[in-house]
Amino acid sequence: MAKVFLKPKALADTHTHYCPGCTHGIIHRLVAEVIDELGVQDTTVGVAPVGCSVLAYNYFNFDFQEAAHGRAPAVATGIKRARPDLTVFTYQGDGDLASIGMAEIIHAANRGEKFVTIFVNNAVYGMTGGQMAPTTMPNQISTTSPAGRDVADVGMPIKVAELLAALQTPAFISRQAVLKPKQIFKAKKAIKKAFQYQLEGKCFSMVEVVSTCPTNWGLTPVDSLKWAEDKLLSYYKLGDYKTPEAE
Repeated sequence: MAKVFLKPKALADTHTHYCPGCTHGIIHRLVAEVIDELGVQDTTVGVAPVGCSVLAYNYFNFDFQEAAHGRAPAVATGIKRARPDLTVFTYQGDGDLASIGMAEIIHAANRGEKFVTIFVNNAVYGMTGGQMAPTTMPNQISTTSPAGRDVADVGMPIKVAELLAALQTPAFISRQAVLKPKQIFKAKKAIKKAFQYQLEGKCFSMVEVVSTCPTNWGLTPVDSLKWAEDKLLSYYKLGDYKTPEAE
């Protein structure tokens, strides 16, 4: 019997540590599929900092570099500048990128560094116990906001895609989701476009991906998909926010 659905070559054959219903696995597969289709597996280097992605090197069949919390863009900058022939990307969560790493990502984008950032936004710190993140929604309960996020005290959730799109430096900035099959296809298209821009030496690229965190949200995997669709996507609008052609 012929196989009609195969594991990407760029994806390792290993068990996952991610929680049931977590969509990191979907995003990993999309990245691996793009790496396969572009034929750059042997020249790709990923960079993962602290967070749920800290063990990302276990899941990909190419080189990976560990970075300090929030510092993946700085590490990626060094690798890409030293070896411009390599295909370099960072894989970061919202607690990492939008908090301790906010300055890193803003300045990397503003400099126009020629690497890709995959930014997973699940509106909470995942690995460290479900604390409130810069992306946590108003009134959303977390371990550090048990009464819900009080925007009068800590401000509104940060929209990273819109923030980076406001920079004058040419870039590709997109926000997608992996909650439904149609969204997954669009997310892959955006991720592939981001890597293609890097291969062409055009610009910095970031694809923000709205994801789920059933464990820290205290919801079932199915209910998490619905919550993200109803709550997150009404605030974090999907689409391309900036393209180099528009500059």
